[in-house]
Amino acid sequence: MQRYGTEPRSTEGRGGEVSGVIALKRINGSDIWLNPMLIESVERTPDSIVTLTNGHKYVIRESPEEIITKVQDFMKQVGLLGLVSRRGDMV
Repeated sequence: MQRYGTEPRSTEGRGGEVSGVIALKRINGSDIWLNPMLIESVERTPDSIVTLTNGHKYVIRESPEEIITKVQDFMKQVGLLGLVSRRGDMV
């Protein structure tokens, strides 16, 4: 039985991505889609642990750097992040 909220309703969007979420892989290999606006922290312990603002924690395969890049790309798409220079500084 599929749990509510475990799959996105539609993959229609740019490049097959679901709008409003970022696609990540859990440590067990299953897909998970998270709202990047709800990410409170990302830790390396040595696995990546994503903590949401509601306290839920997810162990993720991607490195913290990969997760941060996905969040930054999302924020650029929706106009919440200014241009980023090659060094990563805000401009």
